[in-house]
Amino acid sequence: MAKKHPKALPYLFLSEMWERFGFYLMLGIFFLYMTDTEKGGLAMGKKEAADIFGTYIALVYLTPFIGGLLADRILGYRLSITIGGILMGLGYCGLALPGSTAFYTSLLVICIGNGFFKPNISTLLGNVYNEEKYKPFKDSGYNIFYMGINIGAFICNFFGSYLRNTFSWGAAFLAAGIGMFIGVIIFWVGQKHYKHADVLKPTKKEDMPVSKILGLTLLPALIAGYIGWIIPNNIFGSDSTDAFIFGALPVAGYYVSLIVRSNPEDKRPISALLAVFAVAIVFWAIFKQNGTALTTWAESYTDREVPAALVQPAKTMGMVQQPVYAKDSVSLADEQFRIVRDASGKPVKTWDYPLYFKNLPPEKLPAEGETVTLVSTELLQSVNPFWVVALTPLIVLFWSFLKKRNREPSTSWKIFYGLFITALSTLVMVTASYVCHNGLEKSSILWLVGSYGVITIGELCLSPMALSLVSKLSPPRLTGLMMGGWFLSTSIGNKMSGVLASMWDGYENKANFFLVNFVLALITSVIILLMIRWLNKIMKEHGV
Repeated sequence: MAKKHPKALPYLFLSEMWERFGFYLMLGIFFLYMTDTEKGGLAMGKKEAADIFGTYIALVYLTPFIGGLLADRILGYRLSITIGGILMGLGYCGLALPGSTAFYTSLLVICIGNGFFKPNISTLLGNVYNEEKYKPFKDSGYNIFYMGINIGAFICNFFGSYLRNTFSWGAAFLAAGIGMFIGVIIFWVGQKHYKHADVLKPTKKEDMPVSKILGLTLLPALIAGYIGWIIPNNIFGSDSTDAFIFGALPVAGYYVSLIVRSNPEDKRPISALLAVFAVAIVFWAIFKQNGTALTTWAESYTDREVPAALVQPAKTMGMVQQPVYAKDSVSLADEQFRIVRDASGKPVKTWDYPLYFKNLPPEKLPAEGETVTLVSTELLQSVNPFWVVALTPLIVLFWSFLKKRNREPSTSWKIFYGLFITALSTLVMVTASYVCHNGLEKSSILWLVGSYGVITIGELCLSPMALSLVSKLSPPRLTGLMMGGWFLSTSIGNKMSGVLASMWDGYENKANFFLVNFVLALITSVIILLMIRWLNKIMKEHGV
């Protein structure tokens, strides 16, 4: 790696690894914390929690628009990354405090911090690879960088599980903050290796001043968001969804206006990037259901019972939950779970014990007051990052193998493959739904492992390639801003994932829920397929 890649890569790799450790530790327990009724959680219903989850992961990726713009024009990348990292660490620690004020304030601080951190560390990496000797290795550099993200995402859930089971939810959130602060320290230790790449780019006459951009986007976004919040009768399912979609429109409109105002040299690459951003929305809408719909599947539909021989080691490591079977205990749970109806079609509530027991046959139910030992739900959030770490070297070798034979597909083809493979991953869950008879039986944990494995291949074809494409095609003075555009598409997709997940209860047959995701991904795959010739032509024009 020393010869092919710059010395900056390990430091940026490790900084991002620890940042993602904190981010995904918090995200892995966030939905569980909001719906927990027994150990100090917020006791929200699943629909409300899914809505908040979707809104949070939408806003956390909306703010990179501002962070990228300010880094490009005023602050530079290193200062922006430092500000963002410190704010995110403070936000995670704030979640350990009691009360709704601390909860929502901390989420806001994390969203602002991510806006400064996320687009600019990716941009700084791209700038380092702009040196001629490193340019041929930019795609693989982003693959390695992406693997760093997922090492952090893999290990964090084991810490989260241990801390929240052994101590409290607050201890887990504090660990997320500490991880973020470690990432900031590593970033500053290695700054001599990327100081030269932190250069403010001169603007052109067609570029708007920062104050005008914020005046034409941020202020209208806040006003539109407020209108969406107060408008009578929800248009898109909830007040928060209406507010987000209304508020995102002025920001999205600004990116579209870049095409109109840009010179002929910049117009085509910006158009190509915005097209990729648009289709990526569907990928993120499906992928980010790992924190909502797939967490619900893992928690309630999946056989998580720990084999007897492993119970004590798992308990020692804090990797288990031990629900107590009691017929008279009622949890705030999914009322749609395994619906039984009377002769008139009215749902009949027939279970009054914790949700995990609701689809166990009578002969497998424990005695009154007994516990069962289950793998902690959030540990299944580590399956996807495990696959990323395991598969990234293979994917990189595969592309290198094809490159040596002049058969490596273009970046646009890789993005198409990513979307198509994502569609296939949803079919794994469709099959799982049928095999377990729509929840009448517990599903094998291998179905989730397999589904995550398939979508991870799609993710590795799409996400790091898109990051690399932004770095390659963006006009140099707009790289941070366009990286913010990539995260804007992520933001909208994340919000759509919450909207889709909030419909979970409405699907009596869960296979149909996953089929809807399949159709969305397949249609989007066809759209990108139709654009490939146009995208390839633009990339060729710009030497990509």
